[in-house]
Amino acid sequence: MTQQTNYAKDVLVDTDWVAANLHTPGVRLVEVNEDILLYDTGHIPGAVKVDWQGDFWHPVERDFITADEVSALLGRLGIKEGDQIVLYGDKSNWWASYAYWFLSYSGVKNLKLMNGGRQKWVAEGREQTTDATSTTPTTYPALTRDESLRAYRDEVRAHLESVKAGTGALVDVRSPDEFSGKVTHMPAYPQEGVLRGGHIPGARSIPWARATNEDGTFKSADELTALYGGEGVTPDKDVIAYCRIAERSSHSWFVLRELLGYPNVRNYDGSWTEWGNGVGLPIEKTYSEA
Repeated sequence: MTQQTNYAKDVLVDTDWVAANLHTPGVRLVEVNEDILLYDTGHIPGAVKVDWQGDFWHPVERDFITADEVSALLGRLGIKEGDQIVLYGDKSNWWASYAYWFLSYSGVKNLKLMNGGRQKWVAEGREQTTDATSTTPTTYPALTRDESLRAYRDEVRAHLESVKAGTGALVDVRSPDEFSGKVTHMPAYPQEGVLRGGHIPGARSIPWARATNEDGTFKSADELTALYGGEGVTPDKDVIAYCRIAERSSHSWFVLRELLGYPNVRNYDGSWTEWGNGVGLPIEKTYSEA
């Protein structure tokens, strides 16, 4: 379904494939952007919009909607069991990767990413529309969560022993300044800041963007294997990835688990906004103003 570069799983489609399958029954395009208004300025014909926060998050608690509510969401979008769901979005598929991880965690099958995301589709001058996509509601079957894909705070804390022993790995996919503790949030994201800067002890700094090319597509399997293997993040280890709220680490989770086929990779949903504010949680900081 795409020009493969020796990836472990067939989880990508390219823009040519999407363009050729805009009207193929059973192929459902889903756009997921950080900026939810982007969809309304122009989207791939037939694509539906998902609001990563409004649709996936519990309205009050810091957690997700239930598996039954995910089924209801897919039903409202007109998606049927067995449909091929193709996700894409802005920021080199940050949020599409987040949706891919969350839906996988929720038990949804038949997921793929459009390689390069929205930026590649737009850069190639491909067809867009501002017309609303009409859908016919369906009854999507019940789903079962796959907890092996998600890491919780206490599991991460226990994981530190595995990291010390060399059987586990932690991947911090944030920027080097966030990792070092120089800054406590990304520029323009003060609402996602924390009380303490730094990183989880033993974590390796592998910023998410190092896995992508300039056009937003993923690097080859050989390049990705060298990138992560060079930092000691190898497929024999139990791996946990994190960032600040799990969107960037979803991108890296996708690379490790889906593209490289690592068998044990979890995404720490709480990430640094939880860890950096947690009482009594250990932190390493390498930045010093002196």
